[in-house]
Amino acid sequence: QVQLVESGGGLVQAGGSLRISCAASGNTFGITTMGWYRQAPGTPGSQRELVATITSAGTTNYADSMKGRFTISRDNAKNTMYLQMNSLKPEDTAIYFCNVVKYGSINYWGKGTLVTVSS
Repeated sequence: QVQLVESGGGLVQAGGSLRISCAASGNTFGITTMGWYRQAPGTPGSQRELVATITSAGTTNYADSMKGRFTISRDNAKNTMYLQMNSLKPEDTAIYFCNVVKYGSINYWGKGTLVTVSS
């Protein structure tokens, strides 16, 4: 099992920056891709939107609306992933979830951290 704990969410003004983190613990051997997804608050049944992913080799992938504003990174030695978010917009308000994939197909999710961007 892998446990994921997100941190760093909060309230920020539009145009501001925030960095959120995801710490993985437990049986982390075999983790390949790590990623961030988000979901609008109050919509638990809605599909989570891809924000960005990063492989163990450091290859990154971003949703188009996040390119140039968000930067994903990871520290493999600490089993920790980060998301630096700049130029935040009110539409970035969401619960941000950490996801990791083990052995290419087993998914684990964190409980999420709320990011609120005020206008």
